[in-house]
Amino acid sequence: MDKKTGIVGFTGAFRDNLKEVADGSKIVFTGSAAVCSPFIELLSYAIRDKNHELIFVPNADLKQTKKLQMENNLGYTVSNSKADPSNPDVVVVMGGLAMPKFGCSPEDVLDMVKEISNGNNPKLVGVCFMSIFQTSGWTKNIPFDVVIDTQMETTVTKH
Repeated sequence: MDKKTGIVGFTGAFRDNLKEVADGSKIVFTGSAAVCSPFIELLSYAIRDKNHELIFVPNADLKQTKKLQMENNLGYTVSNSKADPSNPDVVVVMGGLAMPKFGCSPEDVLDMVKEISNGNNPKLVGVCFMSIFQTSGWTKNIPFDVVIDTQMETTVTKH
């Protein structure tokens, strides 16, 4: 287990766990619509120099698949452009999907991975906050190659 702190620790852990993935590979992210997309955009920015094809599948629903694209001076954004998620090298599953209010079942995610993988075996990366994959039982259902779990703490000081 490797521990890192802060936003740089979060994005660095993601980048480190994709370092053996060849430049220009296809990476498919799946996560809750709206809730996970800002984190997906942040993680995409962390690997911006690798020329990967980056795709977002909201809620593991292949009908909603969108391309992630770099916008000058803004970073990555989810575009309106359709994308082909088939034959990914990596599938990144975001923890928002494990949240009852925002997500879907682990079986829905596994079905999506199976459908797009065409018999291949993409690297399966889980990215979550506050141990949601562990507490929801997803780590027992999804054969992640790695889970990046970030703990958050918020302090509000009124003046």
